[in-house]
Amino acid sequence: MRPFRPAWWLANPHLQTLWAGLIGRPRLPELRAERLELPDGDFLDLNWLDASAADAPLVVIFHGLQGSIDSPYVGRSLNALKERGLRALFVHFRSCGEEPNRLARGYHAGETGDIDHVIRMVHDREPETRLGAMGFSLGGNALLKHLGETGEDTLVSAAVTVSVPFDMLVCAGRLDIGFSKVYRGWLLKMIFRAVLKKRALLEAAGVDVDSVIASKTLRELDDRLIVPLHDFADSDDYYVKTSSKPYLREIACPTLLIQSVDDPFLRPSILPDQDECGPLVERHFCQSGGHVGFLEGRVPGFARPYLTGPPIDWLVSKLRS
Repeated sequence: MRPFRPAWWLANPHLQTLWAGLIGRPRLPELRAERLELPDGDFLDLNWLDASAADAPLVVIFHGLQGSIDSPYVGRSLNALKERGLRALFVHFRSCGEEPNRLARGYHAGETGDIDHVIRMVHDREPETRLGAMGFSLGGNALLKHLGETGEDTLVSAAVTVSVPFDMLVCAGRLDIGFSKVYRGWLLKMIFRAVLKKRALLEAAGVDVDSVIASKTLRELDDRLIVPLHDFADSDDYYVKTSSKPYLREIACPTLLIQSVDDPFLRPSILPDQDECGPLVERHFCQSGGHVGFLEGRVPGFARPYLTGPPIDWLVSKLRS
């Protein structure tokens, strides 16, 4: 796979990160919506991308923190898969769709139960279909953890992840430094909006909603929201138990890790060595690229997303081999 060649006019990691989120929102291809009922009485909102060939491989996509079908990287990925004749399934984690979920519980960096349920659902419906998977940031961490948990029994034929916080404990506090505080504030505001929509449910579950929306950092929010909802002892316990790095050796399907050393959400020390990964895991680490950025282009103002090129081609080649 050819290396990433960052646009010279987007050499700064913040420019890569912000430009990727601000450049023209891609037009979504035609999608089918489905509400998947879950065994615990809750639901997941799904969006299906069909293809002319009904038996084409299918790629399941998992978004990052507070992402949705409207996240620019999701639309670009869907269009890239469509251009190559593949089908796709986009999964909204709980309470990330347009409607709040029925239960107080939500999602987190290591929530693999819903991922496993979706993948098994697709396999049960289409047992002959080759399944791929893509995960971005927090969703990528959960996907890698799932792949490690299932090991040789995985139903996924190949996977790509981008900008993953492999070690949540080491990354804790990274968004409290310098310009990265801008991303922290943006994420907190989105989470607060989702929390307020579920105020009654959360308070009935024992969550102090006023304390949650007073959080100044993501660690404070995790201690006040994720920890009580998901039975962790504290935020450190949450970060240690949900990190994907310990699971990388157990991954048994071809998996491509795309990371940037200058990612303003993460720390370079979290990047795994090859001996920390299974033999089918390929590391594609770049010196620049930001967080889910990876934009190329020689002409200022005209950026081309690398993530919809070689990484998608790599995934397609594995699924069609």
